[in-house]
Amino acid sequence: MVSTAPYGSWPSPIGAALAAALDGRPEHLGAVGGELWWTEPRPAEGGRRALVRSRADGAAETVLPAPWNVRSRVVEYGGRPWAGLERPAGGPLVLFVDFADQRLYAYEPDAPGPPAPRPLTPLSPVGGGLRWAEPVPRPELGEVWCVLEEFTGPLPTDVRRVLAAVPLDGSAAADRSAVRELTDGQHRFTTGPRLSPDRKRVAWLVWDHPRMPWDGTELRLADVTPDGALTGVRTVLGGPGESVAQADWAADGTLLAVSDRSGWWNPYRVDPAGGEAVNLCPREEEFGGALWKPGLSWFAPVGPDGLVAVLHGRGASVLGVLDPESGDLVDAAGPWTSWQPTLAVRGSRVAGVAASPRSGYEIVELDTGTGHTRAVGPRAAEPVDPAYYPEPQSRTFTGPEDREIHALVYPPHHPGLAAPADELPPYVVWAHGGPTEHVVPVLDLHIAYFTSRGIGVVEVNYGGSTGYGRAYRERLREQWGIVDVEDCAAVAKALADEGTADPARLAIRGGSAGGWTTAASLAGTRLYACGTVIYPVLDVDGIAAETHDLESRYLPDLAARRERRSPLARADRVGVPFLLLQGLDDPVCPPSQAERFLARIAGRGVPHAYLAFAGEGHGFRRAETMVRALEAELSLYAQVFGFARPDVPPLPLAP
Repeated sequence: MVSTAPYGSWPSPIGAALAAALDGRPEHLGAVGGELWWTEPRPAEGGRRALVRSRADGAAETVLPAPWNVRSRVVEYGGRPWAGLERPAGGPLVLFVDFADQRLYAYEPDAPGPPAPRPLTPLSPVGGGLRWAEPVPRPELGEVWCVLEEFTGPLPTDVRRVLAAVPLDGSAAADRSAVRELTDGQHRFTTGPRLSPDRKRVAWLVWDHPRMPWDGTELRLADVTPDGALTGVRTVLGGPGESVAQADWAADGTLLAVSDRSGWWNPYRVDPAGGEAVNLCPREEEFGGALWKPGLSWFAPVGPDGLVAVLHGRGASVLGVLDPESGDLVDAAGPWTSWQPTLAVRGSRVAGVAASPRSGYEIVELDTGTGHTRAVGPRAAEPVDPAYYPEPQSRTFTGPEDREIHALVYPPHHPGLAAPADELPPYVVWAHGGPTEHVVPVLDLHIAYFTSRGIGVVEVNYGGSTGYGRAYRERLREQWGIVDVEDCAAVAKALADEGTADPARLAIRGGSAGGWTTAASLAGTRLYACGTVIYPVLDVDGIAAETHDLESRYLPDLAARRERRSPLARADRVGVPFLLLQGLDDPVCPPSQAERFLARIAGRGVPHAYLAFAGEGHGFRRAETMVRALEAELSLYAQVFGFARPDVPPLPLAP
């Protein structure tokens, strides 16, 4: 029997602690012999990333105890932080980066004892130090090849990146000169090496300021001498107006790459000699994505028969198997609606990380020989009755100039409650970060936390989002603070006009670039009753000097328009309550941005709250932080929208 209660007041078994405990997803899958390995979040353990292995019988075990934190800080967003090498005896050798000191370590988990991890790289007192990503074992040379990010001064932009070879014997642990540089550092950014099956050629991607990797990258190729030197370095694909998102080698030595030269990221076969590229599956779909960090993989060659596992689609990606000779593409069966860009191959089987609207991210494996797909990672029992989960509605709205806007609508949902017939629900617009990112229709308990209490959520893939071709993401070029704000407003207004949402109870929230969109929306529209601004970009002038190197040249076109765009410059126009959440150790959007914004707000009588969290960076990882943030956000909506939430601590809103 369904009872009646006002929207926002519904009780729910999906608490903030539960949402925090299950936050995050497995990352950086890899095959070590017959085993699958990956990293996974541990919010209850200070937010560390644990390295996990799945034994042959399917039992999963943590490889390194706390406080080991397998996470790289290369380009601040990280990169693939580990690799495993199967050995004839003694078990695997694991190479990993520890977050605390960013050194590269070697570890033998099956050795008696086992012995403690031993460092392979030195510490550096300069700037952000020495950082490593995408390790590739080269035991025949006694080395591990990887990306080296080296700071040369105190500023975030005093940095160089090269491919480097680190001795496996530990001789570089206290001697930087023992690290052998493979490339000359003429390019600002680089991904890790991809070695051909015969180890005679190596491929990698590079790009330079002011481009971001989805604007233009170059696929570099070199020959490898027997002693491990690179010769004949050349560019074979890409350029300033072409984004190559990934490159790798098939078993027969064919060079494969994903390029957006057609306007969509499609898979290509590349001639290493002349650079001619043949589109293997020409479709208006994305077979790649934004390369925010080195080590992402949207495709993986499978076995000796030439098949390639690919992630593809519009918006969300699904797993398919491509026959490069015929162009045939067959998708994996199953309920999973979105796959993350991390793939691992074991013989004829390919594993990835996937989720659906009814299940969170888990490790799923496809047997390309039989077509059978199954979850192989440890999957926890349902924490609550799935009847409380929201059902996403994929919708396309019309914005200014009749442009399409893609969004996911999550109406309020409770199996035992409904609102009075004459009441419209409050809705919160979620603006994703990036801004070159996108949201997908999968289970997110942070969304369910609100929808199960009677608050609707709509996630907007505003212009600039990936997943819909190059033209869609380039809508934001020179238009950040306009297109994103307009698109979010158009979706919110459409929901109100059609009677889905209460026009008097609309809110907006977002983090990082979405924090910019949220603050700019509060300053530039009169549509929203309140907002939640999370580790935001707020100051165009300041961000170039204060942020990390990757995005330090991301916004040059906005400087001349800052009075019209920047939330800091227009802080005096914010007139509704807001909550500002900030990590105090955030190198991407430092707290100084939030503090300057609050100084502009001070004395203007705008109710607001500022919660700053020590030990948190760009993206909250600790369970206690996420609980406090979720409960504070709910309290804000309760106060502004006018419903009671005695189950969460009241959030003081001070003018």
